[in-house]
Amino acid sequence: MTIEITNKSGELVPTESVRDLLQNALVELKLHPDCELNLVFVDIEEMTELHIKWMDEGGPTDVLSFPMDMPEPGNEAVTLGDIVIAPVVAAQQAATAGHSIDHEIFILAAHGLLHILGYDHANPDEEKAMFTLQESLVKKFTA
Repeated sequence: MTIEITNKSGELVPTESVRDLLQNALVELKLHPDCELNLVFVDIEEMTELHIKWMDEGGPTDVLSFPMDMPEPGNEAVTLGDIVIAPVVAAQQAATAGHSIDHEIFILAAHGLLHILGYDHANPDEEKAMFTLQESLVKKFTA
């Protein structure tokens, strides 16, 4: 699996750990071992611009996902897409939740991956399914 990670945020981020988390998640989700995924860490300004441009919502957000190719039945190798995370927002959320910034980044990376794969949380049933799987992926990695 090719997981490209770029840090444009100016913050220290757990690059190798989050790569390991995503690799484990791709295996757990039974995706083709040659799938590609990109993760970019950005600053508040860039995240705000992306949030306005793509979601038509003001202010920064924690994570955005940009799906590219959806894996088809038969488990082919594809470029899954891009996950964008704002570490400063992750740090604020981690403080509120009472866990580490790294743990929050793991949650956001798993969340972004699930969005790329078509999961959503628009209604209570979807939310429960997505957040249960997200928690499982992070827990299996951090256990």
